[in-house]
Amino acid sequence: MLQVNNAVVRYGSITALHGISLEVKKGEIVTLLGANGAGKTTTLRMLSGLLSAQEGEILFEGNDITKTKPHKFTGLGISHVPEGRRIFPQMTVEENLDMGAFSRLDSYDEDIEKMFTMFPILKDRRKQLGGNLSGGEQQMLAIARALMSNPRLLLLDEPSMGLAPMIIENIFKIIGDIRDSGTTVFVVEQNASQALRLADRGYVMENGRIAFSDQASNLLDDPRVRAVYLGESV
Repeated sequence: MLQVNNAVVRYGSITALHGISLEVKKGEIVTLLGANGAGKTTTLRMLSGLLSAQEGEILFEGNDITKTKPHKFTGLGISHVPEGRRIFPQMTVEENLDMGAFSRLDSYDEDIEKMFTMFPILKDRRKQLGGNLSGGEQQMLAIARALMSNPRLLLLDEPSMGLAPMIIENIFKIIGDIRDSGTTVFVVEQNASQALRLADRGYVMENGRIAFSDQASNLLDDPRVRAVYLGESV
């Protein structure tokens, strides 16, 4: 579904991504792990058109999207949930969901009800301002808003950041449900244990490069991952 070939991203004279290559197959959950500053968020911003790759190519369903403008991505079938949620705090929950469907020309009332089924707490809060929600509720709203465009590929940036353990567990269950409903997921996550237990495959990024990749179950047992990302001595 998604293929990145030797992509390079620079901020002026600074190279943030050094010729990275990765792929995401239809129906998978793929996770990208790495320390702060490794290039994970830059990768997601590149995949959603917010940053341009100066070299290499990005293919989505076989089509070259390397130079596609960011406002075109929801129409292509790609939605991005950014780090920090970025909901509209002065809009209600319902209005935030409406914004997620801005590119659609069809009726989406049924999809709003689907979001309320997937995220029951949002139904209870539907008339509340987004800024008055808890951190976990805001993360659910950010994901639900992204799903309102009916994406085939969902990009998630640090969905567990700043959340309590019980909420994190629920968020990862929801991500699994999203994949089971037919949406492919690419997730950047520092909670390596949770991400690898959910994902099919994983990539590990270091200093703007893909250091290694494998099946998620193998990465859970990899001494390098255990030592650096799971805090275990090996």
